[in-house]
Amino acid sequence: MGALQRFEKRLEGLVEGAFAKVFKGVVHPVEMLNAMQREAESQKKPLPGGRVLVPNRYGILLSPADHTRLAPFAKALAQELAQSHAEYLGEQGWMVYGDVLVEIGQNDSLDTGSFRIQADVHTGGDAGYGVGSGVRLLTDDGRNYPLSVGPTVIGRGEQASVRIADVGASRQHARLDYDGRRVTLTDLGSANGCLVNGRRITEVALNPGDVIQIGSTRLTFRTDGAAEPTRITRPT
Repeated sequence: MGALQRFEKRLEGLVEGAFAKVFKGVVHPVEMLNAMQREAESQKKPLPGGRVLVPNRYGILLSPADHTRLAPFAKALAQELAQSHAEYLGEQGWMVYGDVLVEIGQNDSLDTGSFRIQADVHTGGDAGYGVGSGVRLLTDDGRNYPLSVGPTVIGRGEQASVRIADVGASRQHARLDYDGRRVTLTDLGSANGCLVNGRRITEVALNPGDVIQIGSTRLTFRTDGAAEPTRITRPT
C-alpha cells in the first residue's frame, strides 16, 4: 500500500460527522497531498553519493472561505499530511532535514476551491534544540524532537510530548528527564519495555548516539545542534 492509500485510510478516521461535511465544495486533502508530492519532485537537488535532497517544509495556502471552513481541523489535517508525505519521501529514498513540516494558511487572492503550495528546505538552524545545546531525538524516518529542560514523555497517547504511532508503544511509555547537563531515560512501566542499544532498561543516563527502541520505533539521542540531511526509511 502506497503513501497516498495509507493517507486515505487514515483520513477515514478523521473524516467523521462535521469533519466530513467540511470538505464538500472545498479543496480535498488528497489534492493537497498530491500537490506536495509534485512539489518535492520538482525541487529535487542532487547531493554527494547519489543522494537526493527535497523540501521538508510545506505551506498550503487556501482561499479565505476554504480556510475559514477548515480552520477548526487545520492542525489535525496538517499532521496527517506531514506524516503521509514523509512516508512518500521514504518510498522514494529521498533525503530531508529533520521533520517534514506542514502549515495551513490563507491567501486572500485565491478563489474558493483553489490553493497554492509553497515548499522549501528548512535546516532548523533557527529553531533551537533544547537549552544551551542541541539535545534532541531523531527517528529513522527523519522526524526531529528537540528536548527542553525538564521531563518529556514518549508514548502513543495524546498526552505524550513525543508521540509515536506504534502499536508496540504504551500511551505513556517512557520519560526523558533533562537537567541542562544530562538526559535520563526511565521506563514508565510499559507493557513492552524500552531498549537502549539493544539492551532492556529501567532507567539509564543517555550518551550521544544511543539508540532507544520502543516497539518498532527507533529514536537516536543527539546532542549536536547542526542539522544533517536524513534519509526517510521506507515504511513497513
